[in-house]
Amino acid sequence: MTPVPRRREAFTLSDERLERADRIIARYPGKLAAILPILWLVTEEKGWISPEAMEWVAAKLDCSPAKVQAVVTFYTMFDDHPVGKYKLQVCRTLSCELMGARRIVDHLRERLGIELGQTTGDGMFTLQEVECLASCGTAPMMQCNLKFYEHLTPDRVDALLDELESREPEWEDVEPVIWDRPSDDAYRAMFPESGKALRRERTGGAEVEEL
Repeated sequence: MTPVPRRREAFTLSDERLERADRIIARYPGKLAAILPILWLVTEEKGWISPEAMEWVAAKLDCSPAKVQAVVTFYTMFDDHPVGKYKLQVCRTLSCELMGARRIVDHLRERLGIELGQTTGDGMFTLQEVECLASCGTAPMMQCNLKFYEHLTPDRVDALLDELESREPEWEDVEPVIWDRPSDDAYRAMFPESGKALRRERTGGAEVEEL
């Protein structure tokens, strides 16, 4: 059987966002400089950036669709495929990894029943790992849509998911959620062997008094 090609539908933004797009483009001496905020307008309206949307942006900014695609696929805040209502992006770089990001990812995989890059069957959550989100002092952390959730523990992840399942996504809310740093006892419970391997290496295996 000959496969039926996907029907391509013309893309456009709502009248309100079209006006915003024109105002944004007018701020810059060259149209291409507006590509990031224009792509974000598309994301606000559709949730992801389709090939048709990339072609629309390219025509709007007088550039090639390939240039738009290069930007979309470079930044983790943009998606070229459908994603869930809530996009959970766990930072995987050094500070977060050392503070337990792997445990957070594993807990999310188990709780949601999906792997990295997948979306739950109800379309609610997409799980991703991303590079540094510039919140190293609050590791481990993740970004959910536009919010930062910091000093994560498995219990805090569960509380967050319970809350998100009970309300609508808030794309416009960019205020970070500030949680207190867990106590030292909480960290010791998460990493009972923390520092011991390094001390053993430095002392040639000799026991040293705990500080």
